[in-house]
Amino acid sequence: MTLYTSTVVLPRRKSRLWARLGENTLYAVGLPIALLVVWGIWGTVAPGRFFPGPVVIAEAFAKTWIGPAFTDDVLPSLGRLALGILLSVLIGIAGGAVIGRVRWLRDLLTPVLEFFRAIPPPALIPIIAVLIGATDSMKVVVIVAGAIWPVLLNTIDGVRSADSVMQETARSFSLTTAQRIRYLILPAASPRIMAGVRQTLSIALILMVISEMFYSSSGLGYQIVFFQRNYLIAEMWSGIVLLGLIGVLLATVFGFVERRVLRWYHGIREVERA
Repeated sequence: MTLYTSTVVLPRRKSRLWARLGENTLYAVGLPIALLVVWGIWGTVAPGRFFPGPVVIAEAFAKTWIGPAFTDDVLPSLGRLALGILLSVLIGIAGGAVIGRVRWLRDLLTPVLEFFRAIPPPALIPIIAVLIGATDSMKVVVIVAGAIWPVLLNTIDGVRSADSVMQETARSFSLTTAQRIRYLILPAASPRIMAGVRQTLSIALILMVISEMFYSSSGLGYQIVFFQRNYLIAEMWSGIVLLGLIGVLLATVFGFVERRVLRWYHGIREVERA
């Protein structure tokens, strides 16, 4: 009876997985295609100077970004973005783990953290430019100054909410502080940390563009402003499309990493649902 049940259930599970995959693919691809069709029809019926059709923007995209501009503007922007995200995640996790574990330090720094978190990072660009100079380091610092907060604050909350019984058990087994942080506290806080990283990605992309709009002569942000000031509308929209594609790429990479890091967490949720 058990063998028969297992042979029947497994094909059903596989069929459900394939059906879910097909449904997700349809949602992911179908809506963008429908929007492009509507956009193309609208651009043909009622063409606008400041809102060209997708064919015009596609031609401007290929003409603008496939060539020297990719190495001169896109790759440096992606490098600063990747470095800013990496520093934000590393500093946020390390600082959040320390602040979350030390109560007096958390009580001392909470008002200061809330104060600096409320300051819009673009408002700090003139100050950072004066202190550091109009360099690539300034752009990275601007990204870190605004993108670090979701990771830092979520790590603090995640470390604080770690199970006290599990910590006492780890202490009774004479685990060192480093071992408790690595094998108990950070894994327990990882769902909140990954939620903070997800927010950090979008904030970092926004700040990358804003930092390149000021005190810069290259990069995606600079080029988009250059096209706007010179009324190169199709080229400007092609830069915006490129930023959207970068955002989709970041979301895809993050989804893959999140599934790997939180495999245990998603497994527990599936067991609870079952």
